[in-house]
Amino acid sequence: MGTAFLGFILFIGLIILFTGIFTVKQQTAVIIERFGKYQSIRHAGLQFKIPIVDKQAGRINLRIQQLDVIIETKTKENVFVKMKVSVQFKVIQDKVYEAFYKLEYPHDQITSYVFDVVRAEVPKLKLDDVFERKDDIAIAVKRELNEAMTTYGYDIINTLITDIDPDPQVKNAMNRINAADREKAAAEYEAEAQRIRIVAKAKAEAESKRLQGQGIADQRREIARGLVESVDTLNKVGINSQEASALIVVTQHYDTLQAIGSDTNSNLILLPNTPQAANDMLNNMIVSFAASNQVSEQLKSSKKKTDTGYKPYLDQPDNTAETND
Repeated sequence: MGTAFLGFILFIGLIILFTGIFTVKQQTAVIIERFGKYQSIRHAGLQFKIPIVDKQAGRINLRIQQLDVIIETKTKENVFVKMKVSVQFKVIQDKVYEAFYKLEYPHDQITSYVFDVVRAEVPKLKLDDVFERKDDIAIAVKRELNEAMTTYGYDIINTLITDIDPDPQVKNAMNRINAADREKAAAEYEAEAQRIRIVAKAKAEAESKRLQGQGIADQRREIARGLVESVDTLNKVGINSQEASALIVVTQHYDTLQAIGSDTNSNLILLPNTPQAANDMLNNMIVSFAASNQVSEQLKSSKKKTDTGYKPYLDQPDNTAETND
């Protein structure tokens, strides 16, 4: 009987002993209370508490946690958007007591602050500015949360705005605006390319005309030089300049007829002609040149007389009356 009782007492003692031994995982803190009053904080490893007297009040996770908050708010143009704000936070290791006893629902507290800051910042901005300045909004949320949550033993590591979702109709309108802007830019680029092509073509045509004119000028210069040489050659054999010029013109006339006749696709109409047509044309040209030279000489002579003070008869004063008197 005594042995059985002793064994029972030993069994109860072992159970009590094992209930007083516990382990704490890495990056975890355990709050120990004694008779309902805070006793101590136990960290990672094998720990011991007084059975029945001490108890584990709770465990605090010391790792970085993330809370995703979805907020619906409106912009300055009264466009409603849904924003997803991800808050990364952790419990400060030296403030486990404040994190456990001062806040009962830390996630709800953080959510409330995020709502308050976002709904204060976003209505100040237009929709495009919300997308462009989302980092500024995230910084404002982090600053406000740090000021509020540090007192409760929480450190805000980072805040990220991971999604901005406007109303579907607004998104469709934005897509249409974007498509219209791209079409406008494409049209401007096409117009600029067309302008460049036109300018380049005009420059090429101008250069072509300049070179063509230069070629024609060179050609005429060479023709004139050839004519001078031809006239000099004919003068050496006793043909004067008028006759030489007329002969050259006749020669060019028949060269032109020959060039036209060599092309099978050209049509040539010859007016009624006689065998003496060439001789007549040559004589007429010689006579014309001679008359032209005579008129030129008379004009020169008249100009010389005018310059020396000689006046024609009609310009002399009428002295008849004085003579009769």
